[in-house]
Amino acid sequence: MTRTGYAKGVNGGHVTNQRQRPERPNAKKMAASKRTKLCREIAREVVGLSPYERRILDMIKTGGSAADKRIYKFAKKRLGSHKRALTKREDIKEVNAKQRARQAGA
Repeated sequence: MTRTGYAKGVNGGHVTNQRQRPERPNAKKMAASKRTKLCREIAREVVGLSPYERRILDMIKTGGSAADKRIYKFAKKRLGSHKRALTKREDIKEVNAKQRARQAGA
C-alpha cells in the first residue's frame, strides 16, 4: 500500500517506498530435503514406534465407532497441538497400512 502524503485517511502518512523483505527461515521450515526424509525413514525402521505410538496403532487396529476421535484426543494430549495430533494420526495410519500390505504380501 502506497502512502498518499495526507495526514489522515486510509493510506495516510509520509510517502514511502515498500522494501522487499527477505524470506524468513520459518517459511522454509516444513519442506524436508531428500536426505532428511531418507534419514528419518531409516531411523523409523531401526528404532520402531514409541510406546504412545504403539498405543495409537492398537487403537487403530481395534477400531470402533469413535476411534478417530479417541486417537486424536490421545495424540493431542501427548503432543500438545491440534496440527501435530492430526499429522501423527495420519502417520500411524500409514504405518498400519504398510504393515497390513506387508502381511498380505507375505
